[in-house]
Amino acid sequence: MTEASQVETKQRPWWLILIAGILSTVLGAILLWSPAKTKIETYLLLVAILGFYWLIEGILDLVSIFVDHSMWGWKLFIGIISIILGGAVLMYPILAAVTLPVVFVWVLGFWGLINGAILLIMAFRGGGWGTGILGVLGIIFGIALMVNYNVPGMGLTMLWLIALAAFIGGILMIIQAFRQRAD
Repeated sequence: MTEASQVETKQRPWWLILIAGILSTVLGAILLWSPAKTKIETYLLLVAILGFYWLIEGILDLVSIFVDHSMWGWKLFIGIISIILGGAVLMYPILAAVTLPVVFVWVLGFWGLINGAILLIMAFRGGGWGTGILGVLGIIFGIALMVNYNVPGMGLTMLWLIALAAFIGGILMIIQAFRQRAD
């Protein structure tokens, strides 16, 4: 039986990790220090940010297939799902804002669980510890949301966790990208 450290795998290119880290850090910063003045504006801003984040993350997942062919099926799946969800949220932001309180929590939980698992697997295959930390946080976040999807306001009360995970995880991914580039 081979150990994970003995398996020869390709790392994600440092620049893809850097882009994902920057996007994650910016998302976390916006969520933590939102300039919106009212709760409604903040909620609509978060819906729009989520749409852009899913869209960009999906595109980056699809691009990473051409750079590293390992796990291409999972990358394709999560990339397409992210693009579809991001596009739907951006095309129908008001509808998304109205229907998302319950559906949003469950979908976000499922997406966090799948994306966290993929990030964790990628970390074991050479993606670095920043990717691994984001993977573990994504799995924990996804399970917490899926278990409590019917609790009123669960999505909004979990936003600070999203913000902290995105901000800290993004910084760790940026550090990992520069470490990987130096190697």
